[in-house]
Amino acid sequence: MTYEVNFDGLVGPTHNYAGLSYGNVASLSNATSISNPKEAALQGLEKMKAMHDIGLKQGIFAPHARPSLSPLRRVGFSGTDAQVLEKAYKHDPILLRACYSASAMWTANAATVSPSIDSNDGKVHFTSANLNCKFHRSIEPTTTTNLLRAMFADEQHFSHHQHLPEQPFFGDEGAANHTRLADDHASQGVQLFVYGSSGFNSSIKGPSKYPARQTLEASQAVARLHQLNEKQAIFIQQNPNVIDQGVFHNDVIAVGNENVLFCHDQAFIDQTNSLTKIRQAYIGEKPLHIVEVPSHAVSVEDAVKSYLFNSQLITLPSGEMMLVAPEECAKNTNVAAYIEYMLGANNPISQVRFFDLRQSMQNGGGPACLRLRVALNDTELRAVNPEIMMSDDKFAQLSAWINKHYRDRVTEQDLADPSLLHESYAALDELTQLLNLGSVYEFQQA
Repeated sequence: MTYEVNFDGLVGPTHNYAGLSYGNVASLSNATSISNPKEAALQGLEKMKAMHDIGLKQGIFAPHARPSLSPLRRVGFSGTDAQVLEKAYKHDPILLRACYSASAMWTANAATVSPSIDSNDGKVHFTSANLNCKFHRSIEPTTTTNLLRAMFADEQHFSHHQHLPEQPFFGDEGAANHTRLADDHASQGVQLFVYGSSGFNSSIKGPSKYPARQTLEASQAVARLHQLNEKQAIFIQQNPNVIDQGVFHNDVIAVGNENVLFCHDQAFIDQTNSLTKIRQAYIGEKPLHIVEVPSHAVSVEDAVKSYLFNSQLITLPSGEMMLVAPEECAKNTNVAAYIEYMLGANNPISQVRFFDLRQSMQNGGGPACLRLRVALNDTELRAVNPEIMMSDDKFAQLSAWINKHYRDRVTEQDLADPSLLHESYAALDELTQLLNLGSVYEFQQA
């Protein structure tokens, strides 16, 4: 038996609205709002528990330690931890906000993952994303790799790769620009890598307003590292026009699951030819269903506002497919009408479930942003750190942990308060024991 296990990011104790992500409309529009880390973490945890309760395998991805002081010290802020925070708040508050960012909760950007059935060496491969397009995310890869190694430690089954070189030619944003299409999770499939531009080929035109965060060269490098053969990797360019409308990752305009690709009709450059390439590359025996949403039904603007395509598309134990969507989809008239139409149409998607993820949504991340998908067979699943898997007991433990340690209000002024640092580090130190992660954070290794 093979399962697609979703490893959702726990929202960190310093969750705040800093408006750091240029090109992410929700992030920019909610800059400087007052955040509620406790509510955000509990909302995400409730979604994890709900997926567990319907019979899916559900994992937990720990947050990163924030504030991250190493970048501040590296650029000249010195002294005690409290003095570093005070100086940074006074002289460079934007940099300080970046070092407090809880953006690692969006684990779709943590790494790209290829299952063992597709890899020539028969191992599950992980490459942490370098996230070099945004400073606040570029400080994540080392901790991400530490966490992945603690979660998937058995070298017999799991292979971990260093993130790609940290410069624009190899800009890599992880699984948010990658999906896998196959008859089912146990079958060999084709891996779809979607890029926004090329680092080396100037004839490949990217967006003109917002940055393209994924390059063709990065996607090709990940495919090589994961030992995929040429027939199992296809590279398609994202439509640069939709990037300029706020579609900063492919998972804001398309999502795939098994033999279904759910996408907007403006998702890819030269859409007709791109979809033909995907159909030709598909190696399954079942028919490939491409559910293409027309612009007259759902505009790109509505797609970005509602995060329709940043829904999870999952296969239930019954074999039916469910769309796990943010509540914003139900509240958007055009999107809600299309979902109702789609559920009655001739495709495998037969159910929808809406979740309140407002705290994450306001910072620019929906259900699909919050999870990293890992296909595992029974043997591989048994090799995963068992303490990171959701259960009734783990849900109770983590709920109590959040209620004990998290604030229900964080403002920009709170970032200068060293007590927030101490609270955050104490919480994460306790969490590493709850999840049996060891010393994965820099402050634990000092």
